[in-house]
Amino acid sequence: MNIKHIRPILSTALLGMAICSHAQDIHFSQFYETSILRNPSLTGLITGDYKIGAIYRNQWSSISKPFQTAVINGETRIPVNSVNDYLSIGVLGYYDRAGSIDMKTAAAYPAINYNKSLADDRNSYLSVGFTGGYIQRSFDPSKATFNNQYQNNSFNASNPTGENLGNPTFSYWDLGAGVTYSGSSSGEERPLNYVIGIAGYHFTRPRNSFLNNNNIRIAPRWNANAAISKQLNDIWSFQAHANIALQGNYNEIIAGGLVGWNKKEDNDAVLFVFFVGAFYRVKDAIIPTLRMRFKDFAITCSYDVNASRLRTATNMRGGFEISMIKTGLINSPEREKSRTICPEFY
Repeated sequence: MNIKHIRPILSTALLGMAICSHAQDIHFSQFYETSILRNPSLTGLITGDYKIGAIYRNQWSSISKPFQTAVINGETRIPVNSVNDYLSIGVLGYYDRAGSIDMKTAAAYPAINYNKSLADDRNSYLSVGFTGGYIQRSFDPSKATFNNQYQNNSFNASNPTGENLGNPTFSYWDLGAGVTYSGSSSGEERPLNYVIGIAGYHFTRPRNSFLNNNNIRIAPRWNANAAISKQLNDIWSFQAHANIALQGNYNEIIAGGLVGWNKKEDNDAVLFVFFVGAFYRVKDAIIPTLRMRFKDFAITCSYDVNASRLRTATNMRGGFEISMIKTGLINSPEREKSRTICPEFY
């Protein structure tokens, strides 16, 4: 198929999804940096007292107007009693713009997560989290084109479209919840840290139609997540992450890992870590990844090498993604003990 024919096909398909279909949620190759969107009970499972970050993704620029997504998020945790329980709170906002009709989605997701200490030698926790989001979707009708506007192989925007495009803007509320078990192996100088959890979103089945059709609803999304990490010695470390998402007839499985080379300061604090690794999104993309961390600041770059049936049109060029993450400590004696109880991933 000639690439010049693919562009209008993608635009038409996108418009159809925008008006009257069950849409898939946005996704990221660096999914491990989007806790609230993946499982609200992951909120605050960090080393330190807070985490702030931003992610930008640019996809399909080789065959269409780029699909662009940006995220900002922040998380913190607060000790609540003398038995090592703590409360985590966070908020995530994202903006997504897709295709030639500028279909836009803007969302804000605050989250709250209670982390219950299981009081064992594995530093294990059971976390239960909730999130409620507000989402607005829109598109630009003036940028849509239809067959009726083409006559004698020429396009005339003044020709009637013959289509009912509905209201170009609508909004809805969302609800999600999840549970996570986290901990570390006992009796080791360098323990193995682990996290496993499940979550669900769109429990209220919000309406997803520009035509105000109550029968068109967003399908619930179910997520399963797991991760492990370990400091092998003073120089080498590794971490691995996996995520499975099921939504209606769609599913996404992505997994992979990073190996880190560590440089420490004289007081044994981490000065610099260079990570290299790869992830695989099943039947879609291979994702080489580089991550550089200096003290409490990290920047990660990844690129989707398209491996799906669309690779002929894309020439295997998928999407570029970059994230910047800052973690840190709040100077408070009450937090000293709680700083050591979370898995070391960041």
